[in-house]
Amino acid sequence: MNQTTQEILAPPIEAVRRQPAEQGIAGDLAMLTKSRLTTLVLITTFVGFCMASGQRIEWLLLFNTLLGTALVAGSAAVLNQFIERNVDRLMARTRVRPLPSGRMTPAAALRIGLGMGAAGVLYLAVTVNLFATVLAAVTLAIYLLLYTPMKSRTSFCITVGAVAGAIPPVIGWVAARPSLGPGAWILFGILFLWQIPHFMAIAWMYRDEYAQAGFVMLRRNDIGGFATAVESLCYSAALAAVTLLPPALGMTSLVYLPGALLFNGLMFACAVHFLLRRDRVSARRLFFASILYLPFVLGLLVFTRI
Repeated sequence: MNQTTQEILAPPIEAVRRQPAEQGIAGDLAMLTKSRLTTLVLITTFVGFCMASGQRIEWLLLFNTLLGTALVAGSAAVLNQFIERNVDRLMARTRVRPLPSGRMTPAAALRIGLGMGAAGVLYLAVTVNLFATVLAAVTLAIYLLLYTPMKSRTSFCITVGAVAGAIPPVIGWVAARPSLGPGAWILFGILFLWQIPHFMAIAWMYRDEYAQAGFVMLRRNDIGGFATAVESLCYSAALAAVTLLPPALGMTSLVYLPGALLFNGLMFACAVHFLLRRDRVSARRLFFASILYLPFVLGLLVFTRI
């Protein structure tokens, strides 16, 4: 997309700059580090740590793991927005961010992002262990060097992004128990499979904005959304299968099963509804089902762990 087109599609910069000005520096930093996404990363890291620890949790080690992971996750968010600052001006949901609105300079964001990333990796190396440090660095690399540039080239970016998003619980696992076991792979599988229908729903709801900005979040020939809905349904079914494994592997008690079955049924029903309707309402319903699904299933894992 050339500069002239961007100027036509983007709103006047002064108008955008005024919209969230009342947030101040704290609000801008929260937006820059994608605080909600970073919080989700920390929750999944916490779950991985708890599942690997069993009933005995080393609280100082947990704190160090979460702090280092938070710095790395925040760095990924900042550097992603630094890279996409011009494209973000083209979408209503991102044009109010600090960089596209002009409230923060690219140089300042770059310094913040690089500083947080370096500090996070170093902190994990010093206070946790090398395994967790390497996984955090790999996650950062996948997110910035693969997922971010792929968004403008192929819809496969969602799968690659899901890999990065599924590593945090494994970071928590190896921080508590520095070796990969079946439990770590189960947690990776749950997070990976959950992200596909979750982000497919988002991509379908905002498909026009993504296309306007040049992002390829859906298959180019999937005009009616059939392939997107089928993929969401298949991944929801696979997610249900994986989430039923923990009791069989001795990770949780059988008390976990009824709740897991209930929330998998809800998620699957919404995926079926999305396949049948393929409109914004059904996509939004699947999105909110996924939002409810993850904390409840992860909570069940933690509270019924053995």
